[in-house]
Amino acid sequence: MLDKVLGKLARQHDDNLLVGFDTADDAAVYRLSDDLALVQTVDFFTPIVDDPFTFGQIAAVNSLSDVYAMGGLPMTALTIVCFPDGEDVQVLERMLAGGLSKMQEAGCTVAGGHSVRDPEMKLGYSVTGRVHPKKIWTNSSARAGDALVLTKPIGTGVISTAIKRGTAQPEWIDAATASMTRLNQRAVEVIHQGDFCVHAATDVTGFGVIGHTREMAIGSKVTVRLEAERIEVLPGALECVATGSIPGGLKANRDFAESCVVYAQSIPEDLKTLLYDPQTAGGLLLSVPSDISNGLIAALEVAGVAAARIGEVLPKGEKPIEVR
Repeated sequence: MLDKVLGKLARQHDDNLLVGFDTADDAAVYRLSDDLALVQTVDFFTPIVDDPFTFGQIAAVNSLSDVYAMGGLPMTALTIVCFPDGEDVQVLERMLAGGLSKMQEAGCTVAGGHSVRDPEMKLGYSVTGRVHPKKIWTNSSARAGDALVLTKPIGTGVISTAIKRGTAQPEWIDAATASMTRLNQRAVEVIHQGDFCVHAATDVTGFGVIGHTREMAIGSKVTVRLEAERIEVLPGALECVATGSIPGGLKANRDFAESCVVYAQSIPEDLKTLLYDPQTAGGLLLSVPSDISNGLIAALEVAGVAAARIGEVLPKGEKPIEVR
């Protein structure tokens, strides 16, 4: 729906807007000077875990992720909160405290925000970061011959659905929570400190692996081949698929994007399904020169970042995505 609506909107011309919404990138980038640009993003959602403090942490990590996906570093954030009348105010306090803890970890100052009364609780942030105008990572500059690297396992969407249904095992919840509360900051620091070349990047969030890979492939005018068995999966995620804990967003992602995909016959159906799972605070998907991919993965692993080479970029073929 949003894709159709945005396609009809008039485009504003501004030479300093280096990244807008034309390529469905993770954040906007606006140039202030020859060596400084602002990265701007906004994200908020309803609770996906029971603990308010943890929910606040996840909301902050998710919001910060879009700045990291552009190669930027966050500076300030504004809180967006919707809270029901009559709800325990301590819940609100714990949510905000959880978010603040992750903002502080990221070195990002919470400068204010906006709140409204709403029957459905929501929390998120509008985040402003900084990046050099010539060092921006976009999702539309992958090159044939690149390797694809993913920095977190997938499966948070189906596990969150199982949590709501009361069917998630404690170890599944713990693993998913640990992933969703881990900043992508360390991965970006490793890349910058090691001066690793990144041709294209995005974070894997609401559109799932296939949806975000689709944006990269179409924007870059290439075909991406994913190696399904190399994609790390959170404990319990495949079991959630098998028992029908399928979020509505997964179904919507699959309906929208599957026409862009060709599968090898050997791909199990449950793994196909999980590739469309909407992630919260997911990892970075990086398109990097193939000859540096092993060195990058090794450096990320030393820094405590789970990273795996999950595919490669090919010249444009019949479909944007091949899964084998």
